[in-house]
Amino acid sequence: MNFHIEYEREADGRWLAEVPEIPGVLTYGLSADEAMAKAETLALRVLAERIETGENRPIPISIEFVAA
Repeated sequence: MNFHIEYEREADGRWLAEVPEIPGVLTYGLSADEAMAKAETLALRVLAERIETGENRPIPISIEFVAA
């Protein structure tokens, strides 16, 4: 399964990044890089927890960055 990070700048200047394939993986940062790093970290944590609890089996992961 492939995951991608979508990011955009909010009206207040913060950056929003999300991984649409994983509900709830949505983060903010002061820069695009910070928001994307937080989203990638959160996505990996969510996937690890799902594997640990048996909700998902291990799968190959590919992450790409896409500007919204």
